[in-house]
Amino acid sequence: MSQHPNARLTPWGRQRLVERIEAGEAVGEAARQMGVSRQTASKWVARARRGEPLSDRPSRPARLGRLTAPEDEARVVEARTSLLLAPHALSAVTGVPARTCARIVARAGLPRLADVDRVTGEPRRRGPVTRVRYERERPGELLHVDVKKVARIPDGGGWRARGASELDHGHTSAGTACLHVAVDDRSRAAYAELLPDERKETCVAFMGRCLGFFEGMGVAVERVMTDNGPAYHSRLFNEFLSSGGVRHKYTRPYSPWQNGKVERMNQTLAREWQYVRAWESEASRADALEAFIDHYNWERPHSACGGLPPMSRIVGVNNVMARNS
Repeated sequence: MSQHPNARLTPWGRQRLVERIEAGEAVGEAARQMGVSRQTASKWVARARRGEPLSDRPSRPARLGRLTAPEDEARVVEARTSLLLAPHALSAVTGVPARTCARIVARAGLPRLADVDRVTGEPRRRGPVTRVRYERERPGELLHVDVKKVARIPDGGGWRARGASELDHGHTSAGTACLHVAVDDRSRAAYAELLPDERKETCVAFMGRCLGFFEGMGVAVERVMTDNGPAYHSRLFNEFLSSGGVRHKYTRPYSPWQNGKVERMNQTLAREWQYVRAWESEASRADALEAFIDHYNWERPHSACGGLPPMSRIVGVNNVMARNS
């Protein structure tokens, strides 16, 4: 343990003090010569006679008055292992404060959610991240938009539902769909649709419905950020945004982290919707997307919003009329 720079006694000096007093020297005289008070000298002598070490005691209290009960810790660990939830979501499920949940998870040595496969629960290698973070001042100031290809589920379920050994590997491909996603930079409110392709006409139609979604919440979108995909670079897409008074910003080529909030939303969708269970059909998974987005916006705690749902930064999570309008 490191010593205070102005400490009068080191463990060696305390031992010398105790030896002088045990040899018959008066406590007050030994304390004066060592440059400490009589009370300090008596304290170290008493500890030595009790057989205690002459090093500093830890600052941690011997007993915690509000120690988390073992059954509560076990409940948090079980929920984290089975549901793979972040601390705020764990708190909503278990009733244990979010910070306590985070400490319990750390003490249990559980891996980070970013390092865990959502289906198998096994750790996986984590990719590179960026430390540059920002947040706009008001909802609608910047909207992050992206599209991601999603493998369709064949009739009867994929390998997660049927097992890899049950599949006919020569005829397992059911093609791909395109998941179009938009995330508001300030509130993290999201809008997503699973569409057949990523052509410019499809992207424009999605963008129109997306802007209408945010307009229904009283949010006027000012800027849209996308990558450099052909549909986003098309004249049709840019003319559509310009006609609504929306500016279009691009990320640098090969720099997906500049659109990191929607990339992170893609991860959330993969973990909590796309691979949350073994789906029996593509239709059942597609039907669950709207319900998940509604849950994400209105009920799911978000760490960037202080543990509140994204809509709390737009209309307030208790505004029932706004939710159902």
